[in-house]
Amino acid sequence: MSISTIITAAIVGAIFGLFIHVIAVYNFLNSTKVRIKASIQEIGNQLKRQAELIPNLANATKGYMEHEQTVFTKLTDARKSISSAVDSGDVEKMLQANEQMMQAMPAIRVVLESNPELKASDVVKDLMRNLTDTSDKVSYARRLLIDLTADYNQKLVVFPSNIIANMFGFKPEVGLKTPESGQHIEVSESDTVTPQINI
Repeated sequence: MSISTIITAAIVGAIFGLFIHVIAVYNFLNSTKVRIKASIQEIGNQLKRQAELIPNLANATKGYMEHEQTVFTKLTDARKSISSAVDSGDVEKMLQANEQMMQAMPAIRVVLESNPELKASDVVKDLMRNLTDTSDKVSYARRLLIDLTADYNQKLVVFPSNIIANMFGFKPEVGLKTPESGQHIEVSESDTVTPQINI
């Protein structure tokens, strides 16, 4: 085998390897974008499920909460916000609506805790279990969105995948927006103390 044949084979092999790498990065970026959109849809799906469970829980507890009309008003408003946010497809609006719903839930929990008969009800237990499950699924979907967005955006800035991303016009994904300053990113001395539990 001549040297020119070996050099030609090496060049062809390098070009083929580069071509395969470009295809792999391109496919990764496109498939991750699809998964990011799917995780946003899953957040919406779980919030919608939560919004559908709330009226059932409210109806199950209504007799015990006649004096708490403001709770029902807050729950109704939060449910409307969730439906509107899910329809818009805007993940930030979805999460704000979820936060609104979560702020209304403690009042129902207080009523449940203060009414043993209601607390023992299988219907109420099942609804609360479903709400907790849905809340966990929303948290998981948020975590997945954060991870997928980080993986995708990382490929846009590291060499050599950033060259391929620029070549095909891939843009960064926003993911979840959070403030970049404030107490949520600061750890105080009291936060580092191990909690003591006395039984």
